[in-house]
Order: sequence, then structure tokens, then C-alpha cells
Amino acid sequence: MQQPLSSGHGASLQKSSTAPECHQQVPNKAPLRSTAGQYDFINYQNNYQSSVHNIIRPVCPMSLGDTQEPEQMYTTLSMDSSLIVPRGPNMITARPQSEQAFLSTPQQASYITSDEHYCSQVPHNVPSQSTTQVFPPHSAPINHTYPGFSYQTTSVFSTQYNAPLTSQHPATSQPSLNALSCQTKALPKTGQGHTQPSFQSCHAGTTGASWHPLAGASTTIPTGPSDNPVIFPSSASSQTSKGSPLSMPHHINQSYPPGRPNVAKPPVAAAPFARWPPPSADRLISASATPASGSEAQDGVDSSSSSSSSTNTSLPNNYDSLEGGSNQGLSSSATKAPAPSDPSSSITTKQFGDAYPTLQPPYLKIASPLHSVGQPTSPGYPPGIQQFTQPFSNVNQLSSSMEGLSFQNKQQSEALKQVSLLQEHNILPPVPIQCPPSSLSPELRKLNCSPDLFRCTLMNVPQTQALLNKAKLPLGLLLHPFRDLTHLPVITSSTIVRCRSCRTYINPFVSFLDQRRWKCNLCYRVNDVPEEFMYNPLTRSYGEPHKRPEVQTATVEFIASSDYMLRPPQPAVYLFVFDVSHNAVESGYLNICCQSLLENLDKLPGDSRTRIGFITFDSTVHFFNLQEGLSQPQMLIVSEIEDIFVPTPDSLLVNLHESKELVKDLLKVLPTMFTSTRETHSALGPALQAAFKLMSATGGRISVFQTQLPSIGVGQLFSREDPTQRSTIKGALHLGPATDFYKKFALDCSGQQVAVDLFLLSGQYSDLASLACMSKYSAGSVFYYPSFHHIHNPAQVEKFQKDLKRYLIRKIGFEAVMRIRCTKGLSIHTFHGNFFVRSTDLLSLANINPDSGFAVQMSIDESLADSSIVCFQAALLYTSSKGERRIRVHTLCLPVVSSVAEVYTGADVQAITCLLATMAVDRSVSSSLSDARDALINAVVDSLSAYRSTVSNLQQSVLVAPNSLRLFALYILALLKQQAFRTGSSIRLDERMFAMCEMKTQPLVHLMLMIHPHLYRIDNLSNEGSITVGDKIIPQPPIMQLSAERLSKEGAFLMDCYSVMYLWIGKNCSSSFINEVLGFSSYASVPQNLYQLPELNTVLSQRVNSFVSWLRDSRPFLSIIYVVKDDAPFKTNFFQKLVEDRTETALSYYEFLLHIQQQICK
Repeated sequence: MQQPLSSGHGASLQKSSTAPECHQQVPNKAPLRSTAGQYDFINYQNNYQSSVHNIIRPVCPMSLGDTQEPEQMYTTLSMDSSLIVPRGPNMITARPQSEQAFLSTPQQASYITSDEHYCSQVPHNVPSQSTTQVFPPHSAPINHTYPGFSYQTTSVFSTQYNAPLTSQHPATSQPSLNALSCQTKALPKTGQGHTQPSFQSCHAGTTGASWHPLAGASTTIPTGPSDNPVIFPSSASSQTSKGSPLSMPHHINQSYPPGRPNVAKPPVAAAPFARWPPPSADRLISASATPASGSEAQDGVDSSSSSSSSTNTSLPNNYDSLEGGSNQGLSSSATKAPAPSDPSSSITTKQFGDAYPTLQPPYLKIASPLHSVGQPTSPGYPPGIQQFTQPFSNVNQLSSSMEGLSFQNKQQSEALKQVSLLQEHNILPPVPIQCPPSSLSPELRKLNCSPDLFRCTLMNVPQTQALLNKAKLPLGLLLHPFRDLTHLPVITSSTIVRCRSCRTYINPFVSFLDQRRWKCNLCYRVNDVPEEFMYNPLTRSYGEPHKRPEVQTATVEFIASSDYMLRPPQPAVYLFVFDVSHNAVESGYLNICCQSLLENLDKLPGDSRTRIGFITFDSTVHFFNLQEGLSQPQMLIVSEIEDIFVPTPDSLLVNLHESKELVKDLLKVLPTMFTSTRETHSALGPALQAAFKLMSATGGRISVFQTQLPSIGVGQLFSREDPTQRSTIKGALHLGPATDFYKKFALDCSGQQVAVDLFLLSGQYSDLASLACMSKYSAGSVFYYPSFHHIHNPAQVEKFQKDLKRYLIRKIGFEAVMRIRCTKGLSIHTFHGNFFVRSTDLLSLANINPDSGFAVQMSIDESLADSSIVCFQAALLYTSSKGERRIRVHTLCLPVVSSVAEVYTGADVQAITCLLATMAVDRSVSSSLSDARDALINAVVDSLSAYRSTVSNLQQSVLVAPNSLRLFALYILALLKQQAFRTGSSIRLDERMFAMCEMKTQPLVHLMLMIHPHLYRIDNLSNEGSITVGDKIIPQPPIMQLSAERLSKEGAFLMDCYSVMYLWIGKNCSSSFINEVLGFSSYASVPQNLYQLPELNTVLSQRVNSFVSWLRDSRPFLSIIYVVKDDAPFKTNFFQKLVEDRTETALSYYEFLLHIQQQICK
């Protein structure tokens, strides 16, 4: 039964048997246009080019396919179940190993508004910041599986080092190793965890999966020029024996002496104050002191190394084969040496190919990463970087090379300068910290990927795992792959050149052996240069493939051909699910949502196929018929929530352009429909089930708005928070989900290319630990607005309005997958972020947005001594909102070093800290908050202890660190005092969980502001040192230490914590500042709840507002600003973020250093 909206809720409908249409039945309404023969080079200006709708198949289905769970859309060939690699959300084990690694993700610099992007351009770059390190392993990992899903849970951190922890599988009685092996230092036991199910390992060398033909079945290997599957036979020589478990416990650092004593807990903060020594105390001490020999499988020159639809006739059956496999699938046991008579196909000890006189490689072959050579200037050598037999042909080139070497040596000397942490009080620089430079040559650094996109914890990669263990630093990557860019080369071509073996995309770090051959920089295979690639459309010249944009830019985007699709490109589909219970109506959020949707309806990313729908729920679920031709929207109510069904599937998700007027009518009347409701129950679970049934046929985005604890139907939750225990460790016990319903729902959604974003607007406990799973495992986002009320909390209202606008109009990618490849000898260890792991190195991202970051841990499996550089490549394959299939590729190149001093030189302390933060979140959920805190402390102890062992003639009482790690202890202390890990103060469980969600998904720059905020004095702003952005002059005050000692009662100080800012005004602050900036006559007249800065016609007001606006514009979401006085409600929040000061339950920075020193000296 259907009724108009104006007549109330309507009657319940009878159950419908109509089933949603199958995925394959969705027509592709967009016209098809061939891209054959086209090649366009475009500067990407944050808006998509004209739509290209191609029906696509993967170029080269690899034999290293990935198994599909029952919940996933696409099926694959059957395979031996013993060879299935365990996969699971947010965590992947590439294979059993005793070493560990880490990954880093880049950050955002500035945002620009254009169509689907930001509303103002800020050319100034905010430096990427991140720090990461590894965490110790724990006991057996906890099994959070549910029926029908077999995967490994999020990796666990152990507080021990030096001995891989094992657990006995009940069925096999074999030791089960976790994903991260490491050495351990014993900590108090926290109880026996559940045993993780073990998995059979595979025999693919450095990969975690391989296909094996069924017994008695014949195996056919395609012989087409675009298909080169590699079948890895099972053999006794494989690295892992069949039957050995594949899971290992998490850890923080690499190795540690076995006899190391336990790390004691920090002293109780109530102990006597430990103060900094007087300035007269002794100051700082003096300053301190090519590929593997075996060839790849079928190595040599291929007949074609491109991805071309004309040469591919096989039909892909999963995303693994679609994107094209990984170099990790190459095993020494499956390779064969090339014929001795073919010198071009053999792999020598040199990493790069020999140069030839008429073609210039885009980078320099460097014998040592710390030494670069000049290049000849004769006509036979085009401009660029070349490899020579004679490094210097004249004195000028020798002088130039020596200058570059001198600069690199100066950088190394500065990074290795010894810093006495107990004596040096002022170690925080006054400007934002930049990513440390690597020891690459200047030419290679210019070609490298931006640290805002791709960042490594170690800018100099150790040759061996043993060297990495000696440094006690993690190896990992931080990625921000879909970041908004103001300039991005977009290439349309029928040929996408890739390595025939590992499927790496051609990039600036490959080497051209001659005009017709290039060598892959990841697996070292020699490939042919396709004929089309010989032509350069920029210079309109032939025979210069090295000058193509793909080989000149480390970040590039391809318009993919039909080989990269499993189905026609899906349309942009948006489904909004609103809580309309009494609690939701009282909060007033619905009116704000509907108004924002009305204002931005025309700005939603999409094309003429864009579809939209709405569901509301209280104790029942309400659908809205918006089919074209109706005079007004109709409301359909389903009260049978125990067995939810969709009444009229064809009319609930409608074409936005065809039904726009009906959609607008609904948004206008929706806020007033439930004003008189007395319904207090929330049937969130049934509403989600209905939403999944609507979206599963096409995929898209579900936006869920929830204001209370789900109280009825499936997914029902109960309060697990004890308000009296919020300040204790017991108050942080319930960090894991209470039910697996939301995780299973998310994985079902991921299998159908549906992402779920959660907006939680609640003033009471809502069990975010359980609800966040719907976003965590479907590649969605979580937004949290505590104590939201449209009248009583106007600051949150403003933030919600601005955040929702950004959310609605920002760029979005659908049905995405991301694969990360790395140089042979390295392997991926663990992923962190919101996603589902489809195979060993392939992430399933139902949606991808420009505000999410990812982290990856890496390990070194083979010695890199024969290589001078290593490379990492991230390839993101997605469907744009315009219906184009695109591939965004980022390539990072780093030098290989052989000494621990060079490893310390390239340590990125911010990247290390950020990686450790994501690992500590996993540790808190899988084990306990106290174990995660201990692991963070141990990370500092181990790294500084390892560095101390490399320095001679040190006194026992001296705590030293290399200059590159001088801020490590400070950042870890700040992390311990952050909401996610803080103890001793009252923190709501939902607020702690949201902070942990942010740790897992925020890009590095934003995460570092959350961990260690920036403090500025702004009552004396001047134009000295200012920058110019457009027509505005932006002051640049120095960054101050986070200590009350730096505050003055006569001044005004701004603290930037990313999502919130605090403007603290001293009691004796000048009346001129208060009058000119705040618009009040005196300190006493400033109200307590002031959260906005007025724009006054005074010089000081313009300076302050321009500086605050510049800070806000450098991030995607609004930062609330609170004016803090001594009697203001946010005074406690402000002083808690002064991380260098002592609190009732936490140590000061100096006391923390004393504790670290005690542990090192034991």
C-alpha cells in the first residue's frame, strides 16, 4: 500500500517476492566510444575528462589468480584448497617469515575546488609528516571470524622481541606464526587469546598464492602476445613446506638480544617532579662520529609488453587477473636461466641496462647511492642522465659532481649528529618538519613521487633484514593514493606499457637497453617497446620512448581500455539511510542533512546515469517511491523487520536527473514528517539489510546517519560502557565489536562493490566499536559528532554542515582495487586502513575517496646487495563518477645502503610514528590498551638502545639519539597522551574508538597534527617571513613547544590540532588584541562559548583571520575554533594537549626521557 508523504506514514506493505535484478542485468546506458589509436596528454585539473565507456577485459589473466569467497561477485577456477592464502579485512600475510616490514603513506598538501573538489585553492604546501615504527608481538591472535569467511584477523602487536611467538593449532598441533615475526621482550601476560586458524602455505617463492592444476586435469597455457601466465609447480624446494601455518604474531621492531630484561612500567606520575637540569649543566656531546643473479621466469625479450585490447582474447574472471598479477609471484624455484647465447636476456649484477648512444634513460645508473656522476655533453648524448664508462670527461663535470657529493655528505652528517636528549631542551624546530631527503642523486630525486602521495619510513633502504634488525627501525610505506591534485598527467592510449612478467607499469625508473627494449626496475625482465610507444605526442617525434610522459612522471593516470573491466562501468549510485527516531528528531540533524543535499544536489559527482534513493527507519523501515511520473513522492513502510524485504525495487533507486523534482520535494518535506514521533527504538540492522538488497545489483555508496544505540532487530546492541571506569584501563576493555553482524554486512557489501559511510551524531554511548565495522571492512569512512544538538552545540552544527558539503561533492572512485608492487627481494607484510584484502597484495576498495590514507609494512626477504636502488609502485584501478575506468600509478624510488649509519640518516621520524600509531590501534583491539602502550614505549627504548650501541665512548648516564630521531621520544609521548591511548582521564569509549579510527585512515600530515599539535603565538603577528597566497599575505609565526612554560598571561596562543583549534587568551592579554581581533572591550567581556572569529576591519584581525583561514584551507574538513579562557569549558582540553608537561596521571617529557634512559641502562 502506498500513500503520499503528506498523509503520514502509511500502512504496512505485504511482503514482496520481487528479487533485485542481477548484477549482470544492469545495462550500460552510456554510449560506447573506442579509444583505439588515441593518445591525449592532459593536465588533470581536478575534473574528469569526457566520458569514455568501454566494456573491458583484463589484459593478461595471470595464473596467480585469487580465490573468491561466496560473498564476492565474481567466480574463479577451482583450485586446491590447501593452496588458498588466508585473506582478511585490514590485514594480509604474504607468507610465513621471520622478518617484518612496514609501509608509509603520503599526505595532503593543499586542496582546490573545481567541480567535485574543494572550494578554494591554496598553493602553499603543508609538509607531509609521519612517523612510524613497529610494535612487539603478543600471544596468539584472536579469531574474529564468522561463518562463511576464512581470513586472518588484524595483526597483533607483541610487547616482546627476538623470538617469534607460536601457538598450537588444535587440528594440526603445528606452530602457527603470525604475519609479523619479531624478536620479543617479555611483558606481563594478558591472558590466553583464541587460536588463529592455520592455513596451508603455497609454493610460489616470494608470493603468497599460486594456482595448481587439479589432479587429472590438463593445463592450457595461453600463447597470445598479451597473455603470459606463469604456473608455479609445487616442489619440495619451495620456501615454505606444505602444511606449515601461515600466521605469525605482530611485533614492533626487528631483533633484540634474547636476554633482555622486561621493560618496566613508567613510574607513577605522583612521584616527585623530575626537572630539567640548569643551563649550566653539561651540554651536548660532540658530533658523531643490483638484481639477484637468477633470472625471472621466462626472462628475455617479449613479443609485446603492452596492454592492448586487440591482443587479448581471454575473458577475466576476477579482479586479480584484471589488474594483472604481481612480481611477488616470481619464485626462484619457478624461474629458468636464459640461454647463454642471448646476452640481452641475462640479468647481470648491474641493476640498469647499458645505455645506447641515441636514447637517454630517464635516470642515472649509480654505483653507490651516495655518489652521482656527471654526464657527457656531446651531441650523441641527449639531455638527461646517462651511464658511462668514463665518469668525468672534464674538470667542470668533476667539480659539479663533487658539489653534489659534498651536499649529500653534509646532509648525512647533519642527520647523524648526536643529540643529548636530556640536555637539549629546545629540539622542536620552529617550522613544519619536511620529509628527510634520500641519498639519491639530484636527478632521481626530481623524478621521484611526491612524499605527499608516497612516503617511506626509511628513505635509505637497508641491504638486508639483518641490517634492518640492527637499526631497530621499521620499514613501511604510507600512501595517499587518491589525493586531490592540481596537476596530474592524464593519458589516453590504446597501449598501456607494462612488464610482461610482474605487470609493473612503465615508469621513470626503468632502463632502456635501446630504442626497442626496456628492462623492468622491479623484476629486471627485458621487454619490447611497442610500436605505438615509439611515438611521442608531446614532441611529435618518433623513436624517443624515453621522453614519453609515462617515463617522465612518477605519478600518472591512464584512461583504461576495455581490458580493465569486468563489466560495463557502474553509474554513481547514492543511497541515504536516515535515523528518524525520537532521539534523532530531537538532535535536529535531519533538517541540516536535507538542506545540504538540496544545496548540493547538482554537485554530486556523476553523469546522466547517476541514481539516488532514500531509506528512513525507527522501529520500522520506510522506503520512498520516487519513480518518474508520480505527482509526489510515496512512502512505503515495512514493519516486518525480522525478515526485511524491498517492496518495489525498481522505483526506490531512481535516475537523479529524471526524478530531480521528486527528490527535491522529498528533501523539503522529510524534516517535518517525524516531528511528532514518539518512537524511541532504532532498527538499524534491518535498514542496512534493505539497503544492501537495493544496492547489490549495481554497487555504489550507502550513507548511514545514526544517533543512538541500535535497539531492535538484527544488529541489536547493548551498552557496554561503565561511566565510572572511563579513566581506568577497565574502561577501555570493549574496543572490539560486540557482534559480527556489522563486519559480515560490510564484507557482503564489499563483495558487491558497495561502501558504507557512517555519520554518528550522538550524545550518548552508541557502541562505535561495533558500528564502525560497517565502514572499516567496506572501504568506507566514519564521522563522529559527540553531543550533537542543533541548538545547544552550534559549533558542532557548523562543522557538520561544512563536513557534509565536502563529503557530498568530493571526488569519488567506484569498484576500485589497489595493488602495491615492489622490487624483487622485498615483500608486503601487512596492510592498514579501511579495505578488504582480496589477495596477497590486492586491496578491494568498493569506494575510494581523496581523504583516506593507507599504511603498509614491508620486509626484506632477500639481500639487496646487488641493487643500488629499490622501487615501490602503487596502482589504483577505479571507475570515475563519469563512468571512465582509470588507473592512477605512483612510483617511488629509494637507494639501497649497506651501513647502519646511512639507515639512520634516512629515518623519517614522522612516518615511523604514524605507522606505529596504526599498529598500536590493532594491538589495543586484539590484546589490550596497556599492551599497546608498553609496545610504544619499547619501540623508543629499542631504537635508541640500538643507536647507542653504534656510538663509542659514551657515559652511562647520557641518552643520545641521531638528529634524525631526536623527536622520536617526544612524538611517542604525545601519542601516549592522545585520546586513543590515554589513561587516567575520563574519556568516553566512543570518543576513544573514533580517535583510533582516525589513526587508521588519516593521511600523514593530518595524523601528525592530531598526535603533536602546532602551537603559535598570534597576538604579535607581523608580515616578517610571511608568504603570499593569491592576493593575501599569510603570516608565518614560529611553532612553539607544547609546554605551559611557553605560554604567557600577556599573550594569545593558537593551538592547531587538525580537527579542532584552541585560541587561548591570557588574563593580562592586551585589550587592543581583544578589541581588534575578537571585537570585545576587555578580557572579562569575552563569552565562554565563543567559537568564531569575527572579520573586523583592523590590520591585526586581517592577519589573524588570514592565518587561521590558511590553516583551515590546507585540510578537507572544517576545524572548529574555540576561544579558551581560564574559566572556559575547553580549558582542560587545551592543557591536556601540552604534551611536554606533567599531568596527574602522565609523565612530563623530561621524566619520560629519564624512564627511557633507565630501561636502556638495564
